[in-house]
Amino acid sequence: MLGNDIVRKYRIIQNDAHDRNTHILIGRTKNGNEIQLNKEFLNCEQKILTGLIEPHFFAGFSGGGKAVMPGLAFIETVIHNHSAMNIDHPMATWGITGGNPIWEDIREAALMTEPVFLLNVTLNRKKEITGVFAGDIDKAYEKGCRFVRDNVMIPVEHSFDVVITSNSGYPLDLNLYQCVKGMSAAFQVVKPGGSIIIAGECWDGIPEHGSYGKLLRSVSNPDELLNKIRSPGFYEADMWQAQIQALICQQAEVYVYSTGLSENQIRDAMLKPCKSIEDTVNKLREKYGNSMSICILPEGPQTIPYIRNSQTRKQSKKV
Repeated sequence: MLGNDIVRKYRIIQNDAHDRNTHILIGRTKNGNEIQLNKEFLNCEQKILTGLIEPHFFAGFSGGGKAVMPGLAFIETVIHNHSAMNIDHPMATWGITGGNPIWEDIREAALMTEPVFLLNVTLNRKKEITGVFAGDIDKAYEKGCRFVRDNVMIPVEHSFDVVITSNSGYPLDLNLYQCVKGMSAAFQVVKPGGSIIIAGECWDGIPEHGSYGKLLRSVSNPDELLNKIRSPGFYEADMWQAQIQALICQQAEVYVYSTGLSENQIRDAMLKPCKSIEDTVNKLREKYGNSMSICILPEGPQTIPYIRNSQTRKQSKKV
């Protein structure tokens, strides 16, 4: 990523979110989150936050303060920010910042580390830079988010019986965990009781590392999973991804086309295997009729649809 010259000349530090000794408490947010950040970062005289601004399925947008938290935070700080209560919040969804408890918490944590300088970019489908937003973290980020909202969040007139999507291909479709983002993008415009078909290579599997797959296999249906995650005192890394998937599966069938996952792995994740997208579409036509409506999202979570004259759709809060 950095090139040989930079690697030879500079000391490069990777944040280990599980190493308590490398983090220090610097304050608490209004939501009660103890902000524990990397000591090396806090000791720097110049702090430049880099990143990509694109829609994010529960933080509103990526980029901005996310470079600080979760990027440089201790795991307990991250888990508090990604809590079940915050994920359930109706404003914690694509394209929403103000009033979104996850984004508000991230912003507050980043501002605790001032002075910082923001340098964020936006990209097109060819991964070419379409905008550079630099300077004050609030002002530059607001302009970047507005640019993204105007260019990649697309209004449609109605919801659809079937939404076919991806996770925008390599490297973003490396595993099923990441593909939940593509499912969530499709969910914004699928009818209740509709179907989502997602294509993802998933060369990294579920994956086997982390707690996401373990959480999915620990229960038999989405309702059980949500009850487990929402139970008082339950905290586990990756639970937010499992929670969002369960919320989607409460209202829509999700079919997965993947060369990197077996049919058993897909079923164990409470999803439906898809051997052929064409065959699956034909079978769904029998369910929804010849007037079945279809939406196709080739870039998955890179372009977010929403129903015109409404906010982006939040997953059900059904308990």
